[in-house]
Amino acid sequence: MATKTAKKPAPKPKAKAKARAKAKPKAGLKAKPKDALECRVCGYRVIVDETCGCVEEHILLCCGQPMVKK
Repeated sequence: MATKTAKKPAPKPKAKAKARAKAKPKAGLKAKPKDALECRVCGYRVIVDETCGCVEEHILLCCGQPMVKK
């Protein structure tokens, strides 16, 4: 007769890493709140309500050209 072997217990799930704190926005952001950007081709305007806090600059395109500060 075959002997029964004990089954190994299922592995415990690892604890999830804590979420990192968001980086504070740096003082040199290109677009500040209430800045207006304008398309040189069609004249469309965008007003920035709030900055995202990213380190890199975001470029808004309209008519295939980057929008410039008004």
